[in-house]
Amino acid sequence: MAISASVPGEGSGAPPEGLVHEVATATAVVDRHGIVTGWSEGARRLLGYRASEVIGRPGSALLADGPPPETLRSLLTPPRWSGRATLLHREGQALTVNLLAHLRQDGESHGEWLLLTAVGRPGVSPDGDAFLRRSFTQSTCTTALYDTGLRLVRANADMERVIGLSEEAMRGLRVSEIVHHPQADRTEEAMRRALDTGERQDLQVSLQLAGHERPSVWSESLAPVRDGDGRIEGVLLSAHDMTEQHVARQRLVLLNEASLRIGSTLDLVRTAQELADVAVPRLADFVTVDLLPSIDDGDDPPAGSPHGPVRLRRVAHQSVLEGCPEAVVPNGTVAVYPDKSAAAECLAAGRPLIQRITGEAMADVLRQTPERGERMRRFGFHSVLAVPMRARGLTLGVATFSRHRNPEPFEQDDLLLGQEITDRAGLCIDNARRFTRERATSLTLQSSLLPQRLPEQSALDVASRYLPATAQAGVGGDWFDVIPLSGARVALVVGDVVGHGIQASATMGRLRTAVRTLADVDLPPDELLTHLDDLVSHLAAGADSTGDIGATCLYAVYDPVSRHCSLARAGHPVPALVTPDGQAEFLDVPSGLPLGLGGLPFEALERELPVGSVLALYTDGLLEAGSRDIDDGMDTFLRILRTSDPALEDTCDAVLRAMLPERPADDVALLVARTRALDTSHVASWDVPADTAAVAVARKNACRQLAEWGLDACAFVTELVASELVTNAIRHAEPPIQLRLIYDRTLICEVSDGSTTAPHMRRARTYDEGGRGLLLVAQTCQGWGARHTTNGKVIWAEQTLPDV
Repeated sequence: MAISASVPGEGSGAPPEGLVHEVATATAVVDRHGIVTGWSEGARRLLGYRASEVIGRPGSALLADGPPPETLRSLLTPPRWSGRATLLHREGQALTVNLLAHLRQDGESHGEWLLLTAVGRPGVSPDGDAFLRRSFTQSTCTTALYDTGLRLVRANADMERVIGLSEEAMRGLRVSEIVHHPQADRTEEAMRRALDTGERQDLQVSLQLAGHERPSVWSESLAPVRDGDGRIEGVLLSAHDMTEQHVARQRLVLLNEASLRIGSTLDLVRTAQELADVAVPRLADFVTVDLLPSIDDGDDPPAGSPHGPVRLRRVAHQSVLEGCPEAVVPNGTVAVYPDKSAAAECLAAGRPLIQRITGEAMADVLRQTPERGERMRRFGFHSVLAVPMRARGLTLGVATFSRHRNPEPFEQDDLLLGQEITDRAGLCIDNARRFTRERATSLTLQSSLLPQRLPEQSALDVASRYLPATAQAGVGGDWFDVIPLSGARVALVVGDVVGHGIQASATMGRLRTAVRTLADVDLPPDELLTHLDDLVSHLAAGADSTGDIGATCLYAVYDPVSRHCSLARAGHPVPALVTPDGQAEFLDVPSGLPLGLGGLPFEALERELPVGSVLALYTDGLLEAGSRDIDDGMDTFLRILRTSDPALEDTCDAVLRAMLPERPADDVALLVARTRALDTSHVASWDVPADTAAVAVARKNACRQLAEWGLDACAFVTELVASELVTNAIRHAEPPIQLRLIYDRTLICEVSDGSTTAPHMRRARTYDEGGRGLLLVAQTCQGWGARHTTNGKVIWAEQTLPDV
């Protein structure tokens, strides 16, 4: 147990050590077994026992009576106990004291109790009331006492200092009469509540006090004052100046808001505007953001800090005044900032700086840039903070913060705050700049790889759209293509490469080239996708691949002669079909795995399409855009195709308007085609017996048909081609053999047979009797080739038509 008290020294004077003296506190220590282990001089003076007489004895022997049960129970709830105890003096008399006990469990105390009590009473000034009055007056807390009529009775010295009036001048006045400010009314209302409820009221007010240069923020506590009978006889106002804490808190709030608002997009101009919007009005009255011109051009800015007059492009500004009337340079305009301007100086120094707009400084601005100086003088600019905008070691531009309505000049804390939010904006602007450059590169690559214009052909009317994703998502790998094939047929292709950016665009270019190469071989859709799947697997496994490569693809071939369409898909959305009678459906093309997974064959859907049918191929970004349900999207898509304008270009526009949000999150490719049929009068075919004598008959039939079409100029070459191809079929192939001429944008001569062996062109030697036929065909025709059918193959040759 320890007993501690503070008393004055002996006699009328205080001890030399001060008001608190060691012997004025009686202290004892009792271990966890109740044995006294420590005894102070103050304890000896209180109870008369010397330390040798007490230490080692039970502490209970010092009690006049045993401890009451409630005391024992309270001792079970450490770490502190307080109460009154009756102790036994050495001379035998009982002494009742206020006892404070602390349970000490740190160090080597092992749960001992430290007990303390005061030896005597604290000293009191002989003139007690005067002592209390001086304490009230000299309190460092701004304090005033008001009566029940809310009239001032007393005010301490700090209240007089803050208000700028003496107590005598304020006595008898209300708060709203002493401080002429709307916030004073709030204080009076809180004082009335304290009188009515008897409860303390706390509030925070912001005031512009007379004699103070700037508004101040105060935390006020209004406590009712009661007399001895508990009646309320007044209100005590205690106020603490919280201006510095409030300003610091506001700076933290601004920093937090800047972290949330700046950089919400990857748009450079919007990010700069977000910086200006955040800083006004809490940091500045007028903010400008200017970047080096090379930033907007997509180039890296020059290394180091620019010196001398500097050219900057204005990208954003904001003001407390509507319309930013202080601005001289419009957004998007490049202006020159002279040497002594805040922008040029901070860029040259590579650090933020504060400029006071003195008369001399204003004269310099007026001399160097008269228009800018005139605006600064008209609006009363008095303080400017310029902060260089940097990111990753590069100087991007400068943010300039100016004050003309706020009378406070910028100070060091404002400089640190401006630098913090500008640094954040600089990093976001640099990210936007780099992303914009990469996006522009991707878009350029994507645009160069997509068809610049659709090829002319007679099988289909075609319209297309490609819409890149928003800036956040980046350019993807969606593509489409229209590929003329032999026999007046046309292939339609739509594909989607996984991912975004340059890698996706480059992969798309590879796949589009591969599809065109395979299409030239005249492979059926299912076989073409099989070869394409192998190619993607090889690309993904190649050493030059920077990541997984995956893609989906839909390939369709339409023949205008037979109106037959063959379709196959690799993980791609099914196409939509609208027939001339208004029936709309999604074609049930057998689903295949996405390209690159391999393992399973692809299957094709064979369908005969009525003339005038609309076939729509698209990528998944069309139906998955926005938050709509996928089924609702499919229904909307069919409805638009069924009811849209006959012009396919208008159909594409209607689909995109209805299906896509303003800023789609994924690329969209759309290819819409309306089927045609080749006039039967432009197609002629003859069965050819497997006899060499039939070659002459085939030549005559071809020439006669050319005469009917008015293509006599093509007779010589056609006779040569028909003769060669029919002869080869008779000699090297199997029946049935057929000769067919197709009069389209070109003249096509086809010979089909029942053999799957394809011919190949070779160079005949001098004395060879054969082997020159296909060479002659290749030299006299625009092109030739072979394609396999389910029952054999077709050898074709294509001639350009003579000018009419």
